[in-house]
Amino acid sequence: MIFTPEKLKIKDQRMRPFIDANELWGYLKQSKATKERVREIIAKSLDKNRLTLQETAILINADEPDLIEEIKQGAKALKEKVYGQRIVLFAPLYIGNMCTNNCSYCGFKASNKKIQRVTLNNQDLVDQVKALEDAGQKRLILVYGEHPWYNAKFIADTVRTVYSVKSGPGEIRRVNINAAPLDIDGFRTVKDAGIGTFQIFQETYHEETYMKVHLSGVKRNYDWRLTALDRAQEAGIDDVGIGALFGLYDWRFEVMGLVRHTNHFEAVYNVGPHTISFPRIQHASEMKISADHTVSDEAFTRLVAILRLAVPYTGLILTAREPAAIRNEIMQFGVSQIDGGTNIEIGGYTKDGATEPQAADKQSSAKQNIDREQFQISDNRSLNEIMEELIDQKYIPSFCTACYRLGRTGEHFMEFSVPGFIKRYCQPNALMTMAEYLEDYAPPETKIKGYAMLQEKLDEIDDKTLKDKLEANLRKIKEGARDLYF
Repeated sequence: MIFTPEKLKIKDQRMRPFIDANELWGYLKQSKATKERVREIIAKSLDKNRLTLQETAILINADEPDLIEEIKQGAKALKEKVYGQRIVLFAPLYIGNMCTNNCSYCGFKASNKKIQRVTLNNQDLVDQVKALEDAGQKRLILVYGEHPWYNAKFIADTVRTVYSVKSGPGEIRRVNINAAPLDIDGFRTVKDAGIGTFQIFQETYHEETYMKVHLSGVKRNYDWRLTALDRAQEAGIDDVGIGALFGLYDWRFEVMGLVRHTNHFEAVYNVGPHTISFPRIQHASEMKISADHTVSDEAFTRLVAILRLAVPYTGLILTAREPAAIRNEIMQFGVSQIDGGTNIEIGGYTKDGATEPQAADKQSSAKQNIDREQFQISDNRSLNEIMEELIDQKYIPSFCTACYRLGRTGEHFMEFSVPGFIKRYCQPNALMTMAEYLEDYAPPETKIKGYAMLQEKLDEIDDKTLKDKLEANLRKIKEGARDLYF
């Protein structure tokens, strides 16, 4: 039978499943990659137009080394056009690892008797946030196991606590969430606490595989999870983050699933996801998963470049699951956010006296205890180590949260980011948040390097009015002002 997407395509409706495996595989099987077509698609993306499923499939099927390299270079150019040279930094903070699900790839699974079950109490949470602030963090993502204890009210209460903590010049300005799907009322409760992005990963868009790896628990309900962020949108949360766990199923299908999810949001809510994540499976306590779909470093780099071209205006998040060398390579091809100074052990940021930045640096290289964490991370560098390396590579480390507090979220964010106007705001704001870090937390060597690069970036600004305003704000920061933004 000849594949006809018009017959197979599921109509996008609010809070209704939208993935048709036959549709996605049909595009992959029948979309031929010629040099001319691949170059046309790259050019379309460089004009900041989102790609269709068929166009995405053509890039996926472009197997010739020269075309793969053109795709990577196209992604690199697009990232510079839309996001400039900034890299947004954040840290994960695990709140609790109680869980009722049995997911074969996750150390938190209910059946795992080795893992130590811990939930931060209020004072523990305050101590963790102080430690993060004392290292220079401004943006957090709070991570919760999927358990009735971690309901909407609990999440909202922890968010409010995080925002209330101040340590010296430190404060958390943006709290994102990674937690179980909620109903609409639950999402409203969490929204009222002032969250940023609510992040839910489908893990795999292939339903048959999904059922094989999710053995029991509420998470076994594929459709409930697939439509979770629709409910978030219905509740007024217009910044949502999607993701797939690469290594569960064929990476080509998962890329198509992420683009299809993006299509669905745009068709129904007139706004794409704020972020896309693409973690690869890492070792976890009691993990039992097939290696049939392991994603090589080569394929991983390639799929990130394809995602960047497919969704030009969507932030791409690369986490400390990946080693430093892979992170440094992949950042070139479209990543806009990374975590730094990461510790995923519950309560880990204050262990071994790590409340001071210097101690935190030493602690970052400590051996992981896999029976106390969800999975194994591969990049244990401190925040300052990552800051210094970004500066050396001429990236601008950014802790900016301006858009969220100025209402540039959801559809309004797209109005700025799709045409590329966001670069005008992002780079100056990034430079100001970097200056804050240099003044408040950086060791002398990092401070010297940082200000040298900052001056280089200032010299590159052609708009005299913008440059004058930015220089005035940088002087204010040196004099003690904080949280300035355009």
